Amino acid sequence: MKHIQIRNSDMAWHIAANNLGKSFMKNVLILGAGGQIARHVINQLADKQTIKQTLFARQPAKIHKPYPTNSKIIMGDVLNHAALKQAMQGQDVVYANLTGEDLDIQANSVIAAMKACDVKRLIFVLSLGIYDEVPGKFGEWNNAVICEPLKPFRRAADAIEASGLEYTILRPAWLTDEDIIDYELTSRNEPFKGTIVSRKSVAALITDIIDKPEKHIGENIGINQPGTDGDKPFFM
Repeated sequence: MKHIQIRNSDMAWHIAANNLGKSFMKNVLILGAGGQIARHVINQLADKQTIKQTLFARQPAKIHKPYPTNSKIIMGDVLNHAALKQAMQGQDVVYANLTGEDLDIQANSVIAAMKACDVKRLIFVLSLGIYDEVPGKFGEWNNAVICEPLKPFRRAADAIEASGLEYTILRPAWLTDEDIIDYELTSRNEPFKGTIVSRKSVAALITDIIDKPEKHIGENIGINQPGTDGDKPFFM
């Protein structure tokens, strides 16, 4: 295959698509691109010549620089339906890295835009604890600390599962900034394991799904670092 250097311009992407073959190109929309997990995903996708990243954020200044050459930046809010649908055009995979008291409303906006633009594949990061699936003393502690804020996360999960999209929901443990990729997975109906997981590990799983979008379709996955069972995260 001929080597193609992809630069951050529409012309470069047009040339790359012609040389690599359009079937190899993958357009990925990252919502909440200024987030900490998203930063790792963006970096892990940066050297992939067959991926074009669209980085969508309310505050683009929060997106880590330098910007990858295979990316473009769009300033926007997922609750701005016109802006979101414009960003959604031609995307193959949507990765949502969103949060807030209105997360369920944001999720429904994403779902509506994806359906309007005939985009099927969604990766959405939520949180552990939305199903009261965390056992033991850690579960009791987790509920005491974040039970109320998790209610819109649960409503978002319900909307995604009922959407008819090819979704993957991720429910990470408490997040760390450790420079490590080490994780294990639990299903929706399994007790949650561990107390922590690195943002870099969550990003590695997201990147793997973006690389192989057929993986984990219709799954609702807990993700934690093995061997971190305890009554609460070590840093609390």
